[in-house]
Amino acid sequence: MGSASPRDHLMKLLEPVVGAEGLDLEDVTVTQAGKRRLLRVIVDRDGGVSLDDVADVSQAVSAALDDADAMGQSAYTLEVSSPGVDRPLTEPRHWRRAAKRLVKAEMRDGSVVEGRVRSADESGVELDVDGAGRRFDYQDLARGRVQVEFRRFDDEDVDGDEG
Repeated sequence: MGSASPRDHLMKLLEPVVGAEGLDLEDVTVTQAGKRRLLRVIVDRDGGVSLDDVADVSQAVSAALDDADAMGQSAYTLEVSSPGVDRPLTEPRHWRRAAKRLVKAEMRDGSVVEGRVRSADESGVELDVDGAGRRFDYQDLARGRVQVEFRRFDDEDVDGDEG
C-alpha cells in the first residue's frame, strides 16, 4: 500500500464502484464508534441522490469492500449518504449543483461575497450579487457555502393561490 493513507486507499477502491452507479464519490471517512468503526461514504450527482440510489450504491460498496477485504476482520458499520447543506463548495460540480441557491463565497484575498448562483462551468461561477451578475474564477475563490433559506419567494405562488 506504500505511503497512501487508508482514506486514499478507500477512495481509490470505491471511486470506480460509485462511478459505475452513476454517482460521484465526494468523500470517505473512517471513525471509531465504540468497538466498531464507522465508514462514511458521501456520494452525489447532478439532480441529487434518491434513497434508491443510496441503497444501490450501498450494496455495491459493501460488495467491493468485502471482495477486497479493505476493512479487515473487525466489525464496521457502512453509512452511505449525500452531502449535507453545510458541505463546502470547492469543486466546479459543487457550484453547478448549487444553481439558484444563495451562497456565501470566501475569496482568497479574505473578502466575502454573498449571492445567488446563476451558473457555473469548469472555470468559474456567476453569482447574482444585489441584482447584478458577477463572475468569479475558481482560482480566486477559497470556498463557498450554501446559505439555509427557510422561505424562498421564487418557490411559492405569490398570489397565494393553490391551483
